[in-house]
Amino acid sequence: MSPHQPYHGQFDGTRHYFAVRVYFEDTDFSGVVYHARYLHFMERARSDMLACVGIDQRRVHEDGAGAYAVTEMQIKYRRPAHFDDALVVVSTVEAVRAASCDIHQTVMRVSEVLVTATVTAAFVSPDGKPRRQPAYWVAAFQPILNRTTE
Repeated sequence: MSPHQPYHGQFDGTRHYFAVRVYFEDTDFSGVVYHARYLHFMERARSDMLACVGIDQRRVHEDGAGAYAVTEMQIKYRRPAHFDDALVVVSTVEAVRAASCDIHQTVMRVSEVLVTATVTAAFVSPDGKPRRQPAYWVAAFQPILNRTTE
C-alpha cells in the first residue's frame, strides 16, 4: 500500500474488515468512546466496503441518479472502547432488495464484541423518494452476500 493512498479495508470471504484507531476526539470526558462515534466508524466501514466491490456512490450521486440513505438502524452497545484502542469493524451484507440493502456490522477489539448493528440503507432519488438501485450495484453485492445464518 502506498503512503499516498488512503487506507482501505479488505474482504475475507463475505466479511469486510475495516480497522479504526480510537483518537482522543472520539472520547467523552471520561475517556470512553462517545456513543455516536461508533456510527462514524461504521459509516466509514460501509462506504469502504461498497467502494471495494466497485460501487461508486459519488459518481451515481453526481449523475443525478440518487444516493443511499440510512432508513433504519438497530444497535446494541455491549462494551466500551477507550482512547488509543485498535478496533475493527466487520461488515456483512445480509439482504439486497431492489431499492435497499441490509448490512450487519460488529465493532470489535481483538476478539471482544463491543457494538453490533444492523443497518438498512435505501436508495433514494435526489428528491428523497425511494427508487431502484442501479442494477450493477445489485450485481456487485452478489459475491459478498452472506448466504449463511449464524
